Amino acid sequence: MKKKSITDLGRDSLDAYRAKKKLPVTVVLDNIRSLNNIGSIFRTSDAFMAERVMLCGITAVPPSVEIHKTALGAEDSVEWRYYASTAECLEDLRGDGYRLCVLEQVEGSVALQDFRPQPGERYAIVAGHEVHGVSQEAVDAADVCLEIPQCGTKHSLNVSVSTGLALWHFFIGLGGQNGACG
Repeated sequence: MKKKSITDLGRDSLDAYRAKKKLPVTVVLDNIRSLNNIGSIFRTSDAFMAERVMLCGITAVPPSVEIHKTALGAEDSVEWRYYASTAECLEDLRGDGYRLCVLEQVEGSVALQDFRPQPGERYAIVAGHEVHGVSQEAVDAADVCLEIPQCGTKHSLNVSVSTGLALWHFFIGLGGQNGACG
């Protein structure tokens, strides 16, 4: 095996990427404090063709040198919007027909691997603050709370990691691997 070069990867131009059909998934960041996590989530959202990222509350917005360090330009390819309030963002998404999927450890949660996204549906994945998680207000607004099972000594994953796992799950579940990149 030989590692692929940048040329071998054949990535789209910014304009070509923007013109492509996206996965019907919006990522909502509920008061994320780390600019590195924000940038990482932008980069993962680009990789799995999320339609956009909603930045809420204290979540910083581009342009930002610190976001760019981990986004590596994905903050320019992925559409984004800022909301002062996560609740307002979720209300708008629900009004647009999105199913609100909160990533949080709650009573009655559904294990991520057991959740089956349905073709034709639109989804919002809500990820929360690094210490406090998703706000109770966002949990209360959720259609479903998705929990990523963990077997180690720690009680949580980094928010960018959990968002990446959820995006991958939706990408696979909605058939993204069978055409979203081509």
